[in-house]
Amino acid sequence: MQFKGGSGQGTFASLAYPEYRRLWISGLIVFMAVNAQGIARGWLAKEITGTNAGLGGVLLGFGLAMLIATPIGGVLADRMPKRRLIFIAHVLLAVSSVWIGLAIVFDVVAYWMLIASGAVQAVAFALYGPARMAFIAELVEGETMNNAIVLGQMSAESMRIVGPTTAGMAIGVATWGLQAVFLVCAALCAVATVIGLFLPPGNPDANRPSRTPLAEMRDGLAYVRGREDLRLLMACALGVVMLAYPYLAFLPTLADDIFHRGSSGYGILSACSAVGAVTAGLFTAGRGGRLEPWRLATIAGVGFGVGLLALAAAPTFAVAMIVLAAVGGSSLAFETTTQSLLLNLSDFEYHGRIQSLVMLGYSGFGIVALPLGLAADAFGLRPTLAGMGIAVLAIVAVFASRRQQILDRELLLDLG
Repeated sequence: MQFKGGSGQGTFASLAYPEYRRLWISGLIVFMAVNAQGIARGWLAKEITGTNAGLGGVLLGFGLAMLIATPIGGVLADRMPKRRLIFIAHVLLAVSSVWIGLAIVFDVVAYWMLIASGAVQAVAFALYGPARMAFIAELVEGETMNNAIVLGQMSAESMRIVGPTTAGMAIGVATWGLQAVFLVCAALCAVATVIGLFLPPGNPDANRPSRTPLAEMRDGLAYVRGREDLRLLMACALGVVMLAYPYLAFLPTLADDIFHRGSSGYGILSACSAVGAVTAGLFTAGRGGRLEPWRLATIAGVGFGVGLLALAAAPTFAVAMIVLAAVGGSSLAFETTTQSLLLNLSDFEYHGRIQSLVMLGYSGFGIVALPLGLAADAFGLRPTLAGMGIAVLAIVAVFASRRQQILDRELLLDLG
């Protein structure tokens, strides 16, 4: 690893900061648990319902809960100690996992439990996401913040290799594998909780004005609304996440119904997407700073849309594996670049609320997953994936056009 703390150089520069390193390690463990649990929950939903709508319904519970809780999480991230919010989130994640594990052990698991467990997990992420992202800006120096954001997302994506592969194999080869995945994930969340206790408090700005939570929420919305660059980035990020990320919900169907590879195939496809994401993350962390970020966001968005179109047409399992690596890489590059731009362009006191607005896209993706699942049941998964890819390309085209208009206007002002 190239540790060059404070220099902002080197692929792993931000890990030279001990406090950020603790946050990163705890996140690594949490993301492993969450991704493994996600594989198990998706497979269990498919076993219980046998439909794409059933998979979408689990994400709907997640999405609705996140839609409600995320704005609150953003306000709390700017009002409360971030370490406390992360602790609460870890506990909720452990509870959401151990509950389903015990329900399987005692043979009382039901579909509604999966929806409720997803909702609890959504509340946890609504607290965890804004607090963790805003914490990064406090734990590293400004020049290494982009590197820290990329490595943070890489920790999530790398665990999409380890978590799904391990969970898929456990489910496929052991009669007790399903419940073991949930119970081990709960234990991992407990470990992450202990590590998180050694983080600094992450107290809010002592000089911030005293306002009600509702007033702060309105203030955050007004801040973004008043900045054309932030509005454009936010709209593009929300649109792409809502309409493209549901592809993850359909990987069980892709693996089992189209390519007939079962739960192990599901884990392999998820891992391929994550391999691409980690590869892109290493490039972005080490060399991505040399690329103009607005251009990188556009290129990555186009790659995401084209990748979904290619996935819709993939003739074999092997081709789907390659395509998913490209989809994973472009999705991570898009996500980290837009998030880094939002943090760099916005004032520190708004970081938590801005990240909560970004995370609304993930609640939207959970909500949109249900109608997309119904569309996949009615018209087929391949046409649905193709439609998602076309929608992403349309959003990115509007984004690039509007960005060029802003640049042209700024140039005219400079010349005038």
